[in-house]
Amino acid sequence: MKATLTTKLKLHHTREQKAALDAVTLAYRDALNYTSHQAFEMNKTSNAAKIQKEVYTTLRQRFGLGAQMACSVPRKVAATYKTLWTRVKQAAARRAMNPKARRYKGLDHAPKFVSRTLSYQYGRDYSFKTGQQVSIATLAGRLVLPYEGYRKHLDWIADGAQIGAAQLWYDKRKKQYFLLVALEIERPDPEPTTHHQVVGVDVGMRYFAVASNLSGKAFFKSGKETLRKAERFQQARKSLQQKGTRSAVRRLVALSGRERRFIADVNSSLASALLKTYPHALIGVEELTGVRDRTERRSRLTSSEKTRKANRRRAKWSYAELLGFLAYKAPLLGNTVVKVDAHYTSQTCPKCGHCSRDNRPRKGLMFVCEGCGYQLHADLVGARNVGLRALLVRQDWMSTGRLSCAPDVSDAETKAARLSRYAELRWSPDASPRL
Repeated sequence: MKATLTTKLKLHHTREQKAALDAVTLAYRDALNYTSHQAFEMNKTSNAAKIQKEVYTTLRQRFGLGAQMACSVPRKVAATYKTLWTRVKQAAARRAMNPKARRYKGLDHAPKFVSRTLSYQYGRDYSFKTGQQVSIATLAGRLVLPYEGYRKHLDWIADGAQIGAAQLWYDKRKKQYFLLVALEIERPDPEPTTHHQVVGVDVGMRYFAVASNLSGKAFFKSGKETLRKAERFQQARKSLQQKGTRSAVRRLVALSGRERRFIADVNSSLASALLKTYPHALIGVEELTGVRDRTERRSRLTSSEKTRKANRRRAKWSYAELLGFLAYKAPLLGNTVVKVDAHYTSQTCPKCGHCSRDNRPRKGLMFVCEGCGYQLHADLVGARNVGLRALLVRQDWMSTGRLSCAPDVSDAETKAARLSRYAELRWSPDASPRL
């Protein structure tokens, strides 16, 4: 199988070379904003061919972009509009079910691009040279720059890994350019016998992740300190917005994106810690697509500050990003990630199978089964139930030879059949299978 990863290469450039890189990235950003405005005037179209036909000549003459970059700009703008149209349709579907749901406003104005990130196509806009150097296109021609990066990634590049598109990214804090290159490497195809354990992962807010294998080895990641630090970003933003002075606005610009990068760093580190704790494992995670739509929200004017704070925390944290990091990194470390149903994982007793909301008194952290009296940390109960469901996936994989990485949600009968199988699952450390 092929695994895709992104390698970060630090470019060593002189002051004059940095000026050339500044010129091309700023021109590319201006071209994106011009093209975005044109697409907005063309009835907010997401058709890349139409947009390119309209703006190609202008991008070449006015902004001085090369032929390939003049083609990349309309494609990037079209992809952005396509994403926004998808969100508009999703919001319309939510409003059809709930008239009080918010209207999506992402297409009320033309999307604006602020990042100085430039897309390069391998073999056209950039290529690797001998002596650990890379040739990249600018407005004034090619620049050949030395680079450095993670040794294993450099070895893959030298050994002939399949190289894809790249992004030229500018770190404003370090005043340094980096080249983010997509690599495809060959990895052994996953087999049931190569996974020595089955692990279930439960995600949440009080604990970002709780994991457990079938032998009872548990992993906890508390979110208390991290959320406290993330809350400081919100408080600083609120204070600066109330101030409204020119220096406050400059500070807001400096803070922009820092919170998002902080959350991404936490999710990436957490994914790596989970994979290293359970090597060569089949890892089950919950299918959480649309979880925010299914989660009850209380957003009234009379809501308390505590309620508004909880809603704000729940809205800002990205579970999809964490699960994406897990799926991205797992093949590189010999793991495989599969999704299972999230229904009733925190309400079902893994020992006797009794399922009830009252198994969690006052929705607290302790799980107390009404049927058998079994008591355990509620998130750990959820992780064990997810692990048992992942074990069923592994058993189906061994019997059919095909691995299902996500539950089939095509019809209600299939879902009912899966839930019926889940009701028969029981957890016992004494009966845990040898994998």
